[in-house]
Amino acid sequence: MDFMQILQGQMSDDLLEQLGNQIGADKQQTATAANGVFASILGGLANNASSEGGLSALSAALDRDHDGSILDDVLGMVGGMMQGQDNNPSANGMGILNHVLGGQQEAVAQQVGQKSGLDMSQVMKLMPILAPIVMGVLGKAKKTGGLDLGNLAGVLMGSAQNAGQQSGMGDILGNILGSVMTGQQQPQGSGGGILGSILGGIFGKR
Repeated sequence: MDFMQILQGQMSDDLLEQLGNQIGADKQQTATAANGVFASILGGLANNASSEGGLSALSAALDRDHDGSILDDVLGMVGGMMQGQDNNPSANGMGILNHVLGGQQEAVAQQVGQKSGLDMSQVMKLMPILAPIVMGVLGKAKKTGGLDLGNLAGVLMGSAQNAGQQSGMGDILGNILGSVMTGQQQPQGSGGGILGSILGGIFGKR
C-alpha cells in the first residue's frame, strides 16, 4: 500500500483547478506543491507512529475523526473549507498540521514553495486543505481492514520513502523533516530518535 500514489489519485483535474484558483497558481504548480505537502505530512505521520504513544494517538484520531468519508466528495469538502463552512473535525486541517508538523509548518511551506515556484503564503493556504485528505486516506484504509495498528508505522515509513522520491523534493524535505524528526522541534506525540534519523537520511539523499 503506497499512500503517496493513493493521494495523487485524489488530485483530479477539477480539484487541482479549484485549488489553483484558490491560491492563485496554475495546475502544474499546484500539483507539484501538493506532492511536497503530501510528502511532508506522510513523513511527520511516520515519525508520530514510531513511538507507542504516538501510534496509539494516531490510531485513536483515525477512529474518532477520520473514517474516510470525506473522500466521497473531496471537491465538496474542499469547497466547504475554502468558504469556512466545514466545521467537521475530519476537515480540521490546521489542527492536523499542528499535531503532525508542529512549529515547522512555515519552514516546510517555504521549501515546498521554492521547489514549486509558489510563494510561502500560497503553500500555507494549500497545506490545511490537503491535510484532511491525507487523514481521510489513512482512515479509510484502517476502516476497510487494509491497515491495522501493527503495520501502520511500517506502511507509513514505506510511503514516506516513496513520497520523498516521487515528489522530487527529497533533499529539501530532508533538511526540514530531518530537524523535526530528530527532536529539534518535534510535533506533539512524535517519536524522533532512530526513525527520525532514518527518515532524515531518506529525504536527504542526493
